[in-house]
Amino acid sequence: MRIRTVTMLGLALITVGACSGSAATTVPSSAAAQNYKLTLIQGVAGDPFYVTMACGAQAEATKQGVTLNITGGNKWDATVQKPVIDSVTAAHPDGVMVAPDDSKALLAPLKAMSDAGIKVTFVDTKLDDTSFAQSAISTDNLAGGTLAAKTLATLVGDKGTVLIVNVDPGISTTDARVKGFNDEMKNHPNIKVLDIQYTHDDPTAATVITTATLAAHSDLAGVFATNVQNAEGVATGLKQASNTTVKTIAFDAGPKQIEDLNAGIVQGLIAQDPYGIGVAGVQQTVLALKGQPTTKVIQTQLAAITKDNVTDPAMQKFLYKASCS
Repeated sequence: MRIRTVTMLGLALITVGACSGSAATTVPSSAAAQNYKLTLIQGVAGDPFYVTMACGAQAEATKQGVTLNITGGNKWDATVQKPVIDSVTAAHPDGVMVAPDDSKALLAPLKAMSDAGIKVTFVDTKLDDTSFAQSAISTDNLAGGTLAAKTLATLVGDKGTVLIVNVDPGISTTDARVKGFNDEMKNHPNIKVLDIQYTHDDPTAATVITTATLAAHSDLAGVFATNVQNAEGVATGLKQASNTTVKTIAFDAGPKQIEDLNAGIVQGLIAQDPYGIGVAGVQQTVLALKGQPTTKVIQTQLAAITKDNVTDPAMQKFLYKASCS
């Protein structure tokens, strides 16, 4: 694994190679033996991250000459996603790319999917047990959390109180982001990290948490929001309080996050490459269906985007889409 970082508050880009093989395995479309049927199960439908992932998956599916269906629950909740998984298993596509909403609770239905002869690839999130997956493709979220902490520490002058606004415990990606953030903050003794606050992926809850924390901690200097929904809620809370002093670093770079970045509500975004994850997901699943070797762990790029570099051509691949058009 290799990591290359170019500045913190200017252009910050981390390139992470796959743990074995390459994240961009080429599968010639001419080699497709049949029109495989694939399904992408998004972590939550409508989220710009997963919309962008679907765009990448669809583009690669078209290139490969395979059929792709896209589905997902309407909120981040394992009890909502399980019926979706069961329905897809009943439809019996050849392969499935799935972002599990919980690293433990969805083991049984996804193992049943695999046992039914469906090739399963994890995209973005994964289970604790990846033994039956063809590949697990995601950002290096631990490194992303580290980068978020370093960037926020610089923004707040290496002192004060900071808050982590997270989704729920038990999600592989956000758990890793928080770990990376907290581990790095141990190197900044003049920064106090408050207890993690959970929102259940509800931006309204993030707004309420932000408002309450501002009232309870007059020395609040910064906030780390671990995903799109939390970032939107934190930004709303700061705007409602007319607060222009608290610095915010957020994961993801949806259209609303870019708007808040340009408006100065959010100072930095740790952006992923969901399009690339979607491409790699289709590639690895098709390889598995052809009986060819797959890359078991793939980690894709991430970047720290600021107001200063958001228009840089190198950053455009990290800006999420509201639609594929």
